[in-house]
Amino acid sequence: MPGANGRATQADVARVAGVSQATVSLILNGGDTGRRRAGEQTRRRVLDAIRMTGYVANPAAQRLAGGRTRIIGVFTYEPVFPRDSRDFYHPFLVGVEAQTEELGCDLLFFTSTPSREGRRLLGAGSRRLGIADGCVLLGRHDDKRDLADLLSRDFPFAFIGRRESDAGTVPYVGADYVTATREVVERLFALGHERVGFVGDLRRDEPSVDRAQGYHQAVRAAGSRPVVLNGTGLTGGEALDLIGETGLTAAVVWPSGLAPDIRAAALARGMSVPGDLSLAQLGDVEDGSPDDIDWTGFRIPREQMGAAAVRLLFEQLVSPTLLPADALRRSLPCTIVPGATTGAPARTRSRSDGGVR
Repeated sequence: MPGANGRATQADVARVAGVSQATVSLILNGGDTGRRRAGEQTRRRVLDAIRMTGYVANPAAQRLAGGRTRIIGVFTYEPVFPRDSRDFYHPFLVGVEAQTEELGCDLLFFTSTPSREGRRLLGAGSRRLGIADGCVLLGRHDDKRDLADLLSRDFPFAFIGRRESDAGTVPYVGADYVTATREVVERLFALGHERVGFVGDLRRDEPSVDRAQGYHQAVRAAGSRPVVLNGTGLTGGEALDLIGETGLTAAVVWPSGLAPDIRAAALARGMSVPGDLSLAQLGDVEDGSPDDIDWTGFRIPREQMGAAAVRLLFEQLVSPTLLPADALRRSLPCTIVPGATTGAPARTRSRSDGGVR
C-alpha cells in the first residue's frame, strides 16, 4: 500500500500495523530502548507491516535505528566555545572531546538553534538532535520543557550538571556542591567566625539550590543562625554594605565572580582581606577572567564531568537493558582549596540584640 509517490511511508506502516506513526518511528529510530518501550508484540506487528508494505527506511534512519553513526552531539544553552584556555567552559569541552575520541566517536555541535539574550533555545530544534546517536547538554540556564521533551522521546542524552524534571529521571553528571559548600563553611567556623553569611544567587536552579543546602547544613551543625543575602545584580560595594550591616566577619559567595568585586570594594575602603573580612568562592569564576588571588573555596571537576557525561551517554547507547535511575545520576567530588582569603577574625565582636556588631 504505497503512498502517492509509489513508495510506502511510515504512515502506511502505521495504518497496516494499527499503531501511531510515532510508534513506528520509535521502533525504527529508538534503538533497543525504543523497542523495549514499545513492547515485543507491537514491534512484531510493525515489522510484519513493514514486510507487507515494502517500506524501506532511508540510510540515515537505518543508521540511527542501529545506533551506528558513532556521532555524539553537543548542545550548549549559552555560547561556550572557548576563546582561550581560561574560559570557564573550556575544561568541560576538553573532557568531552578526550572521552569521545577514546570511544572512537565523532562530535557534532548543534549551533543553529535561535538565540535570545545570549541564550540558545532548543525548543522544536530538539528534533535535530536525532542526527546523532545521543547528545551531551551543557549550560547553566536550561529549559525544563526541553528535558521533558527529550525524556518523552526516549532520546539518549546526558546533562553536564545536576538537573531534575517532573517528567522523569534526567541522566546527568554533576559536581557535589552540597558537600563542598558545607566543608568550606565548616572551615570558616573552625577559624573562629561566629556567624558566616551566604551572599549570592537565590534562584531555584539546581547549582544554586545545592550550594544553599550545603551552607544551611554547616550552619545548623555549628549551632549558628543563617544569614542569606541576595547578591543578584549587586556591585561589590553594595554587597559589602549588606555584609557590614549584618556584622559578618566571613561570607561565602556565589556566583564566584562577585567575590573579587567584594574584595576590591573592601580594599578600597581600607579593609583587609582576610583580616577584617574573610571571603570564600563557591566554585570557579564563570567569566574566565584571570585572577592572581589565591582564593579560598573549591574547584569544580569540570574536565572530569565532561568526560563522565560522555561515558554515561555511551552506556545508555550500548546497554542491553535500561539503566536504573541511580545509575543515571552521578556526582563527582570538588577539590577544597584552603586559599589565602580566609583567616581567623581580626577581633572578637560582642553580641548585641542577637546579632554580631
